[in-house]
Amino acid sequence: MSSEELLAEVEEQVLAEVAAGEAEAPAEQAAKAQGSPSPRQGEMPFAMVQGEVFTELPADLYIPPDALEVILEAFEGPLDLLLYLIRRQNLDILEINVADITRQYMAYVELMSSMRFELAAEYLVMAAMLAEIKSRMLLPRPPEAEEEEGEDPRAALIRRLQEYERFKTAAEDIDEIPRMDRDIHQASAQAPDRSITRPDPEVDLKEVLVALADVLRRADMFESHQVEREKLSTRERMTQVLDKIRHRQFVPFVSLFTVEEGRLGVVVTFLAVMELVKESLVELIQNEAFAPIHVRAAGQDPESAQAEDDEYYEQNEAEPALS
Repeated sequence: MSSEELLAEVEEQVLAEVAAGEAEAPAEQAAKAQGSPSPRQGEMPFAMVQGEVFTELPADLYIPPDALEVILEAFEGPLDLLLYLIRRQNLDILEINVADITRQYMAYVELMSSMRFELAAEYLVMAAMLAEIKSRMLLPRPPEAEEEEGEDPRAALIRRLQEYERFKTAAEDIDEIPRMDRDIHQASAQAPDRSITRPDPEVDLKEVLVALADVLRRADMFESHQVEREKLSTRERMTQVLDKIRHRQFVPFVSLFTVEEGRLGVVVTFLAVMELVKESLVELIQNEAFAPIHVRAAGQDPESAQAEDDEYYEQNEAEPALS
């Protein structure tokens, strides 16, 4: 079949459907005129009363005119209502028309009263204040009274409105800050376990040498050696002291000590001298108070001791000459 024949067949089908629709339209209009219900598609029930399902609105249902009232604007007080009325007219607070604002305010109060809403006392106080300002603005005043009063009757109201607007703007800015569980929600889903496989890197010889140097450095830090204390005997030191003072009459007390031996050698020598004094083998001699202390052998004759000292010094001086 060619394309032209196909188009001709489609046109015939469309014309046939249009003719059938025009033939059914008078029959449907006649059925509506006789009051017979036209077939409707099944609908979901819109109400259920005591277990009975209603899909159509009952004909004898009575709905009071004030059964439902929807008020979209909610105000936090009389100042909020006044600020709303001013903003709705795109006016500046400093240029408010007290008469218009008072009329709109009283209309709102009367509306709330007609709906049997209980208004707070502050709304009525503001209504009285607006009425007073309106009367003061409308009533003529003598020039003397204008000079005495001076201030605009709206000044106090304008100051209160400006202060309330600042606080309201600050509250709105704070309310826009994101809050937890309102704008931000803490994530409670657990992160899936991820296993990452990493290839082992190649070991370079330089890295091995660096590791070896670190080990050697730590080994040097922990290297230790044993220090053995020199054994010093008090008895041997007593013999050495006796040998020193045997051929001398007086030996200075400080000459018996060898500072190179350290504190231990000094203590051992001191104990040896004390033991010799205790055993009465040596004597400690001092010519006067705070004079140097000397040591000599106990019971030694001064003349013989002097002769022995001279002989001892002569031998010590002759030995280098002979050598």
